[in-house]
Amino acid sequence: MAEIKFVKADKLKEKVDVSTIGFGTHFTDYMFRMDYNPQEGWHGASIVPYEEVKVSPANTTLHYGQAIFEGCKAYVTKEGKPVLFRGKDHIARLNRSAKILDIPQLPEDVAYEGLIKLLAIEKDWIPNGPGQSLYIRPFVYATDPFLGVSVSQTYTFLIILSPVAAYYAHGFAPVKIMVEDKYSRACHGGLGAAKTPANYAASLHAGLVAHEKGYDQVLWTDAAEHKWIGEVGSMNILFKIDGKIVTPELDGTILDGITRRTVLRIAREWGYEVEERKISVDELLEAHKSGKLEEVFGSGTAAVISPVGELICGTENPVHMVLNDGKIGPFAQKMYDYIDQLHTCETEDKYGFVEPIE
Repeated sequence: MAEIKFVKADKLKEKVDVSTIGFGTHFTDYMFRMDYNPQEGWHGASIVPYEEVKVSPANTTLHYGQAIFEGCKAYVTKEGKPVLFRGKDHIARLNRSAKILDIPQLPEDVAYEGLIKLLAIEKDWIPNGPGQSLYIRPFVYATDPFLGVSVSQTYTFLIILSPVAAYYAHGFAPVKIMVEDKYSRACHGGLGAAKTPANYAASLHAGLVAHEKGYDQVLWTDAAEHKWIGEVGSMNILFKIDGKIVTPELDGTILDGITRRTVLRIAREWGYEVEERKISVDELLEAHKSGKLEEVFGSGTAAVISPVGELICGTENPVHMVLNDGKIGPFAQKMYDYIDQLHTCETEDKYGFVEPIE
């Protein structure tokens, strides 16, 4: 077991009513911290009062963006016990992002133990209303005060916590998505498989354009031809085509989503044929035309399942694909309900996804 120092805060914050606040606007009393330098490696594991961090104006991350992050959640079970959903998988994925960004590998056992201890201290911050949770943001950023373009020698790893309400404030409802055929977010050999701020920065402008046209999000296509389906900016995308669950393969340009993994495993358990493969825009158009495109939905930590009611393809002569008359599909609804019940142990966890906080 790692030695994790605990520094008590002089004064604790008042708890908030999460139903009245926005996502990621309030934070708990404490955070986990660990630092890295070449001489000591990752060291100084500690739980300290939540506070602002001090960085040099020449900080490497500010200028060159060498940073990675994760997002997972803790819940309260029906018996009132705090639990973490697939925390180990998120820590492991953080290290895969670290490898892509040339950030030193974190000791996963220490990071996970620090997370569990932090959650045990902050368990009273986990809200227990329908759909509510404690959002967990582990992240690493470079800390060298140096303007040369090079890999940083020093880093800081933090975990901060934020109580959040149900993602769908107005109820579980389908979204409208625009298939992007002009802008690009990721390419082969790039950062697409890493959870890094650069990927999100690259998606912002296209997202604004989509919003101006009345669409909620962008569905990215490949950078070379805009022919092959990738992912939505904040989630993976899945299709129910002729009874099969189909999703783009992990080709290095999209994120290996933990919720995506959860959905695929459960779908297989339910007896569905699952395909992870290349999917073209033309295939979607043809499947919709023939009536075989039964459902489209996204998966991600924030929303869990996000049903898609409409897709638009093509800047010129756009094709509107309305799905299920713009209503939630039965598979998406069933999957959302099942995972939501897994989070709080209202249904049996046959997969070992739920991790106790002690």
